[in-house]
Amino acid sequence: MTKIIDKLDTLRKNAGFKKYLKNTSWLFGGNLVNIFASLFVGVWVARYLGPENLGILSYAQSFTALFLAFSTLGLTRILARDLVKDPNDKYVLLGTSFILQTIGSIILMALLLTTLFLTSDDKFLNKIIIILGSVTFVQSFSVIDVYFQSIVKSKSMVLVGVISLIISSLLKVILILLEAPLIHFVYVTAIDSITLAIGQIYFYKKNKESILKWSFSLSKAKQLLRDSWPLILSTIIVSIYMKIDQVMLKEMINNQAVGQYAAAARLSESWYFIPSIISSSLFPAIVNAKKINEDLYYDRIQNLYDLMVWLSVAIALPMTFLSNWIVNLLYGSEYYQAGTVLSIHIWAGVFVFLGVSRGGWIINENLQRFSSLYLGIGMIANVVLNYILIPINGVIGAAIATLASQSISVLFAPFFFKQTRICTYMMLKSLFFVSLFKKIKS
Repeated sequence: MTKIIDKLDTLRKNAGFKKYLKNTSWLFGGNLVNIFASLFVGVWVARYLGPENLGILSYAQSFTALFLAFSTLGLTRILARDLVKDPNDKYVLLGTSFILQTIGSIILMALLLTTLFLTSDDKFLNKIIIILGSVTFVQSFSVIDVYFQSIVKSKSMVLVGVISLIISSLLKVILILLEAPLIHFVYVTAIDSITLAIGQIYFYKKNKESILKWSFSLSKAKQLLRDSWPLILSTIIVSIYMKIDQVMLKEMINNQAVGQYAAAARLSESWYFIPSIISSSLFPAIVNAKKINEDLYYDRIQNLYDLMVWLSVAIALPMTFLSNWIVNLLYGSEYYQAGTVLSIHIWAGVFVFLGVSRGGWIINENLQRFSSLYLGIGMIANVVLNYILIPINGVIGAAIATLASQSISVLFAPFFFKQTRICTYMMLKSLFFVSLFKKIKS
């Protein structure tokens, strides 16, 4: 007990630990606000829209997400890595990434318009998809968020997110009270992104920086794209196997099935911010650990995996047993299928938590090409399983397909590649609580 107290006291006095803890705390706080807003306002919107309209909106969001990789170009983690490694080059990195993502948004819109022209005659649905796609242009300013993450000062970006969320939530409540049509809720999405971008620029300037200092470098663009192209492919694959279920449900059943599934998926996926925040906040520490000692580097990664399993299981267990009660309480009896979907879908979070936390190691080792390979395996598994299970089990089949494909992509596929096999071993140690048993034994 004395050793534990001494260790905690040492950590409390450690400047680096305090810095990362403060940063992570702000990120967690901001996302907790987001969760509460989703529970109150998001659920209220879902109840107001009903399964049919929620299905239309969710389908449009999922369809747009299939092309989202062309907007971000997989640059987020690469930019974060390079800003940590070479902070003196920040203006070139930020400017080049911003221009590349803007070009990516143009590509996204071109693909969206072409696809809609060739496949859809639903003018109302097409209008929603085009609005959602146009939002990606202002989202290029998210490079500012990456910059604040790289210097472990996320407080400003959390405040921006909270302010934007409050404005968005108030507008949605007003729309519900006015009994506004679905399209007005889509406009709020665009306003939300614009507000977020304005806030990011404001706090960047307040930090005594200026976007006018940003510059574009063709050689840097080539280097960023060379490192990020496997992540572009990975993001495309992730988008497909995270969102294809809702697209296939609409095509194979109807909009109401999409609404039932989307209601459950939103509750399940609302927890996915946790691994993203922890991994983003600790990514600089993991990168620096490799410079110090290889054993320290892998110890930190193993500890991160252990934490991810503990957190994800702690969420999944109670949600499994309370799923029907939670859905009925929040959404009402209209969403009668969502409870069963939630009890299955929530366990996909275990593999999502592990997969997200592994992302920093993948980038730091420059193994993005392998990530694309096993993500591709997971995507194919998801499409095939959806095709087989949706006609048999409907929305429940889609949930089973998601869980199975996540486990294949994150845990089993990396085993078949020598360079990433260590991931499977480390994750299995976490899943079987090896570290816990060792501590109990000692």
